Amino acid sequence: MKFDLINEEKKEKVLLIAVDTGSYDADVSMQELGELAQTAGAQVIGKMIQKREAPDGASFVGSGRLEEICAFCTANDVDLIIADAELSPVQMRNMEDASDTRVIDRTTLILDIFASRARSKEGRLQVELAQLKYSLPKLTGKGTSLSRLGGGIGTRGPGETKLETDKRHIRRRIQYLQKELDAVERRRIQQHERRKKNGAEVIAIVGYTNAGKSTLMNRLTNAGVLQEDKLFATLDPTARKLILPDGRQVMIVDTVGFISRLPHQLVDAFRSTLEETVRADVILNVCDASNDECHNQLSTAKEILQSLFEDGRIDKPVIHVFNKCDIAGDMSFICDAYRVIGNCNAQSTDDFKNERIPVCVRISAKTGEGIDDLLFAVQQALPQTRKRVKMLIPFHSASLVAKIRNDGIIFSEEYTEKGILIDAVTEILWIDQIKDYIV
Repeated sequence: MKFDLINEEKKEKVLLIAVDTGSYDADVSMQELGELAQTAGAQVIGKMIQKREAPDGASFVGSGRLEEICAFCTANDVDLIIADAELSPVQMRNMEDASDTRVIDRTTLILDIFASRARSKEGRLQVELAQLKYSLPKLTGKGTSLSRLGGGIGTRGPGETKLETDKRHIRRRIQYLQKELDAVERRRIQQHERRKKNGAEVIAIVGYTNAGKSTLMNRLTNAGVLQEDKLFATLDPTARKLILPDGRQVMIVDTVGFISRLPHQLVDAFRSTLEETVRADVILNVCDASNDECHNQLSTAKEILQSLFEDGRIDKPVIHVFNKCDIAGDMSFICDAYRVIGNCNAQSTDDFKNERIPVCVRISAKTGEGIDDLLFAVQQALPQTRKRVKMLIPFHSASLVAKIRNDGIIFSEEYTEKGILIDAVTEILWIDQIKDYIV
């Protein structure tokens, strides 16, 4: 008899648990946790939400509910329990001992997804740093059973435990990773200085995970970025050149996605990547207009953005992009969403057209609907500090060419009988000095 081998990888059966204390919408958070588990390759076979004033300090859930969880795990061969919260080492150990099932929390799940999706060297460094910072305070040992005896006078006794050795090794690794990321940050600052000197303007795409940022990036620039209907499908930032309708060339950068209750370890580790947003000239905040939690997505993105700026005030023009409008249905909630997060005082969607800088654009990155409106909004939002002009500069004023070369960009330069004919982008402040030479 011949047996056919099945290469399909067996998915882990997981049970999702949560404690509803009323501090956030537990049902919505549980749905998001299920999507995270599926993204990690798990099969969700059960969900449990318990209402309590506060999680139990010993086992996260009450003793009665813990017995139900144990019975469910035994009856359904559950491989993993995922808690929609950050568990303490005691809670995790007690639940594992009682259920004989591995237990992780929301933060561990997100870190695992990041670890599987990071491709670049910088991304892997950032994820490893976040994992180590999270695991260090959670290390637990077994007393002195793993201790090592020292050698020589004054070293007899319990010695250094295996736990202490592990912690010391992790601290050394954290220091090494931090130095590596500091070097990356220095390179980013140098790149930013070069872009600034060359007059390059930067557009940053931010927003909730799975809102369509990669699809928008591909629509605008043909970047070829992976786009999937999964949370955190892409982690590594991508930068591409974008030509606006008025001919201006800008740099557009895609950043890592946000999520509610994003672990602060990840925010710290990815700070160098996220700070591309701080240095950008315009921010595109993308949200999923077809999602009922669109308002909360906007609020989450706003909170994370504010944490990146020193004084918590976003001092860059922000264009809020409502993506997936082709499947969103009624869009009348947009104004309510903006009043909730305090971005404008428009009373109707028509009022947005009267703003000098459009703050709201409805698009479909998949079909291309609204892309022209988005590009126009970007043009209007960009600081008008430079202008492209053609000039015929007399030879006796040739020193102006050197100044323009240092502070601007010269696209073409031709020596004629009457002077130097150049096509350049120059600072608006220079226009008055060279207005007599503009062709």
